[in-house]
Amino acid sequence: MKEITAIIRRDKLPETKNALDELGYSSLTIQSVDGRGKQKGAMCAEMDSEMPESFCTTVKLKPTPSTYALEHTLPKIALYVPKRLLTLIVPDDVVSKIVKSIIKVNRSGKRGDGKIFVSPVEGAVRVRTGERDGEAIS
Repeated sequence: MKEITAIIRRDKLPETKNALDELGYSSLTIQSVDGRGKQKGAMCAEMDSEMPESFCTTVKLKPTPSTYALEHTLPKIALYVPKRLLTLIVPDDVVSKIVKSIIKVNRSGKRGDGKIFVSPVEGAVRVRTGERDGEAIS
């Protein structure tokens, strides 16, 4: 079993869920998260898929500082971009197919498309029935 963790743009969530449903993997956990990558929180990275190509070069946005930065004195304001974090546990043999599907839906070729992490899972137990491992994740 593997855990697939994907950080994606907010606006790509419905399309990603549909793609996973089509593959037969609708069991997942979704969280709202804030973070930043190499773009250091530049808001244009998040808005690229929602705005015309020329928007980020013609308009200077003033990103909103994080709540932490507003409440504390920091030498440099930390800026974070809102994203969605998806987590699903799947059998080893479907990892590649699911990762390819997530990439296909979320790749725009621009900064902020997201990241996917794949980690091993040692075991799983369904609390209600006591089923273990593969039976617990189906």
